[in-house]
Amino acid sequence: MKLFDNMKEFFFPSDEPEQKSDHKSQDIPSVPSIEEQLAGHESGNIVNIQATAQLQVVLVKPEVFTDAKAIADHLISRKTVVLNLETASPENRRRIIDFLVGVSYAISGSLKPVANLTYIITPYNVGFIGDDLAAELENNGVII
Repeated sequence: MKLFDNMKEFFFPSDEPEQKSDHKSQDIPSVPSIEEQLAGHESGNIVNIQATAQLQVVLVKPEVFTDAKAIADHLISRKTVVLNLETASPENRRRIIDFLVGVSYAISGSLKPVANLTYIITPYNVGFIGDDLAAELENNGVII
């Protein structure tokens, strides 16, 4: 009969775990569920991510090319930058724009003109919706 019992157990295993009398049962601690783990923490440790996310816009008015590094730091920290180049010399304007176009490309952002000598530079996580003001400015004779 033992042979048939062994064959039956081989082909149709029981749902109960087999315990052998010669081994001592070890107490294995159970792992608490995620709900049990969170219930044990104080509510002050849980932070709502959506409540802490902020969109920051920085207005800058650089005069020299060395100011472009600070603007790049704002972009790298995912802040939108409104760039006003009215007080910069034409040579510095070109250098600043060239540098910031490279920075915005590197962070998958975009640089768009919004008015004469004013640009908006957005990081990858900020969308920009609006008319193409560059085309409108060029139609009015403004060279960007």
